[in-house]
Amino acid sequence: MATRHQVRQCIVSLLYARDMGTQTAEFKNEFLEEKKIRNKQKEFTEDLFKGILANLNMLDEMLNEKLSEHKLDDIGVVERAILRLGAYEIKFTDTDDAVVINEAIELAKEMGSETAPKFVNGVLDALRAK
Repeated sequence: MATRHQVRQCIVSLLYARDMGTQTAEFKNEFLEEKKIRNKQKEFTEDLFKGILANLNMLDEMLNEKLSEHKLDDIGVVERAILRLGAYEIKFTDTDDAVVINEAIELAKEMGSETAPKFVNGVLDALRAK
């Protein structure tokens, strides 16, 4: 069974694929099966992914308010996906903010640029304070 961290990795990958124009329903289902995301974890994945997409404009506005030098469209696709996931979890789920931010930092270390962990931490911490 997949861990919640693995689910979050998949969500970042799905958001990345969506931004790159390659994410389809068939791709999503095949990807989740390949990653062994099933049953309750698949439901968790679907809920988070659908929630992010349904609130994408609001999430982007909230994140853009916290970005000092750049806007969301100016940063890397992976970092943008991590920030969207983190912002959604902070604003719309019961998951503790510290857990969300820690998970986002870990995702940034694994999937993002060298400066991504510090950047993601700063933006999500500012968002949490709102």
